[in-house]
Amino acid sequence: MEAVFLTFILMLSIFLGFELIAKVPATLHTPLMSGANAISGITVVGALLSAGSGHGEISGLLGAVAVALAMINVVGGYMVTDRMLAMFKKKETPDASTGGKR
Repeated sequence: MEAVFLTFILMLSIFLGFELIAKVPATLHTPLMSGANAISGITVVGALLSAGSGHGEISGLLGAVAVALAMINVVGGYMVTDRMLAMFKKKETPDASTGGKR
């Protein structure tokens, strides 16, 4: 019975997450995802605790995989955020006295 209940919760959370993200306007999508990726840092802490728990080889292996995947998510999120913020910076105009070279 517990497996059925947990599967139901998983399916419900997947559906709810999809519906919520689909309703977010395009102008708010990147800031929302940036915040979500910052919160994913908490996942890194949990994965580190799992990897170092010492409850067995499988626990350590799954914890190490979780650390790697969570760090990819966090770093990728910050890279996307940095790229989006760079789009809003003013571009420098070439200086006329140097012929366009600096």
